[in-house]
Amino acid sequence: MAKKRHHLIPLFTTRVTATLSVALVLFILGIAALMGIAARKVTEGIRENMGFVVLFNEDVTASDISAVKNGLERSGGVRKVIYSSPETVLDRWQKMVGDEEDIVRLAGVNPFVGELEVKVKPDYASSDSIALLTGPVMLMPQVSEVKVHAAMVDRVNSTLRSISLALIFVAVALLTVSFILIFNTVRLTVYARRFTIYTMKLVGATPAFIRRPFLIDNLVNGLVAGLIASVALLATVAYGRSYEQEMRAMLDWDIMCAVVIGVMVTGVLICLVAALFAANRYLRLPYDEMFK
Repeated sequence: MAKKRHHLIPLFTTRVTATLSVALVLFILGIAALMGIAARKVTEGIRENMGFVVLFNEDVTASDISAVKNGLERSGGVRKVIYSSPETVLDRWQKMVGDEEDIVRLAGVNPFVGELEVKVKPDYASSDSIALLTGPVMLMPQVSEVKVHAAMVDRVNSTLRSISLALIFVAVALLTVSFILIFNTVRLTVYARRFTIYTMKLVGATPAFIRRPFLIDNLVNGLVAGLIASVALLATVAYGRSYEQEMRAMLDWDIMCAVVIGVMVTGVLICLVAALFAANRYLRLPYDEMFK
């Protein structure tokens, strides 16, 4: 009885260590996925705030403004159009510069004209796409000027592309490292039972019969590791959401459910594939090679 217990304890310790190792890797992978999703949300928010400003002539009428506004809203690339009256523009400018410069008192009249602030959809947040939208607007007689910060748009897009490429590289690297670490961890658990595989071969067990318990064990290990990683992820995000208001908007519970499911499926699949490769390897090895 003591001898049997002596063999069970190392086996149990090996499985627990392997499960916790896989859970840690899956947790890091989940954190990377959440960071990628948050970065994408921030990118979309920046792109949604890009656009242009339409300035009207001084003698423009309400019907002219409505016609231009409705035309822009019907455009496929426009997300939102906001009209600001000359008084609103003056008030905004006055708040920006302070009360020291009273431009109405100096000029005698309100020098500002009405304007439309146009926000484009994320797919149109580039200088070329914005130029396609502003071209017809510039030809309208009631429009005096269209302001587009093309250089800033191109600079923001260039920065966002660089960040996206860096995140993709990090995600691929993490996924590769995660697969290698989990694969080696599972392989060690199969290695610990390699003589059991050889004994089963000697008594005439088929390869499918020998592989089955290893696949089932590692499926359970992957599921348990995924659950542990998912609980840790949910706890981490819940803690962050309690302190950061922006995190609540970027990482809602629908996204968290998708990430949790992805982490669990990834853990199960990698553990199954690793167990299959490791079991097949020791099924092919002769007895002398099992000591290496």
